[in-house]
Amino acid sequence: MRVFLLLFLLFPILELALLIKVGGAIGVLPTLLLVIATAILGSVLLRVAGVATAWRAREKMARGELPEEEMLEGLLIAVGGGLLLLPGFISDIFGVLCLIPFTRRLLVAKLRQRVAEQAMRQRAFADDLAARSGRTRPGAARPNVLDGEYERHD
Repeated sequence: MRVFLLLFLLFPILELALLIKVGGAIGVLPTLLLVIATAILGSVLLRVAGVATAWRAREKMARGELPEEEMLEGLLIAVGGGLLLLPGFISDIFGVLCLIPFTRRLLVAKLRQRVAEQAMRQRAFADDLAARSGRTRPGAARPNVLDGEYERHD
């Protein structure tokens, strides 16, 4: 949580510092034109890639399959387009990485792996809680519990 807060506060400072550095190197007007061009490019790529992903998702649903890959790609396209619309060069780099099909597929694979690991941790935690409380899911193996009474004789 603290890392995200630090990044949230540090990111605009880094973006501004890089804009000033680039503006000092190539001039103010070319820097502004570059920022505007990346915003226009982001909106065009967002529209084109989003429509293509929507068509692939529609084709999968027509075949009776779930379009989970297309949904994740659509999410990354939206994030990438939004990052390109933001003024700054660091956000543009991350936005382009989200919009390039090769890197987007790598990000989707990594995201699916993280989601699967998180689901496995949650499932293990839920199974542990259920075993402790004596409740189990239907079809799940019941824990080995020996029930008995004892008396202590001194």
